[in-house]
Amino acid sequence: MSEENRKLVVLITQGIESETSSVAFTIANGGISSGLDVSIFLTASAVDLVRKRATDTTQLHPLEPLSDLVQDFIERGANLWACTPCVKSRGYEQDDLLDGVVISGASVMHKLIQDGASTLSF
Repeated sequence: MSEENRKLVVLITQGIESETSSVAFTIANGGISSGLDVSIFLTASAVDLVRKRATDTTQLHPLEPLSDLVQDFIERGANLWACTPCVKSRGYEQDDLLDGVVISGASVMHKLIQDGASTLSF
């Protein structure tokens, strides 16, 4: 398998209010465990997932608590990007977000896709 085929970009558009955010982070962490180079791009209400303390009480049973899923992804050193306009429209600054989150435009995601990364969208 070529290096390009080992990359996965996960686009998440749903926030704390949706169970798909927990599913997305579970699948992304599973991808890392399977040897994939996984990056997540958060857009729309999904940027709320990385606001400090925002996911502390969110859990979709039988999955791990959302805060643990997000922290696990960050601790593995994977790319976790938050859409610049989406962050700004909510009045967030970098200090409002978890350590390890990078505020970025979609071009970082587009580059990986152009280079052959697979994609999933939630």
